[in-house]
Amino acid sequence: MSYQERNITASLISFSLILGYFMIRVYQLVKSESFTSANVFRLWGIVIVLGIVITILLIILSHIGSAIFEAITTGNEDPKIEDIEDERDQRIDLRGTKATYLVASLGVFLAMLTFVVGQPALGMFTLLIFFGVFAQIIGDIYRLVLYRKGF
Repeated sequence: MSYQERNITASLISFSLILGYFMIRVYQLVKSESFTSANVFRLWGIVIVLGIVITILLIILSHIGSAIFEAITTGNEDPKIEDIEDERDQRIDLRGTKATYLVASLGVFLAMLTFVVGQPALGMFTLLIFFGVFAQIIGDIYRLVLYRKGF
């Protein structure tokens, strides 16, 4: 697995966990009838902080783990990490970013539609966060597919 694939996989895992946490918490808030702006904004802050912290930690751990694995398999005490990014990597990243923006734009449109049809603004903002995280997951999956195809 290349350097870029490890980073993408770490990002995919972290945002999948965050989306799962977000959906469970929103369900709990709705179920307990405490779906208020204070609770939702607190949940937003938690999701943003988790997104930053978990992604950084998983990327660091994946690099440490791959360095240990390479040191064990090659017997070299100073493993070399290939973190060079070429045009292929840039193109895959751009295509993944395009997919992310497409899903995020569709999500913004759907969130605005809920507001137009008379739903509360809090639901619209919750959908915006949901589609933002979901778009990142879709973009990461698309990047991994492109790496596996060899583009």
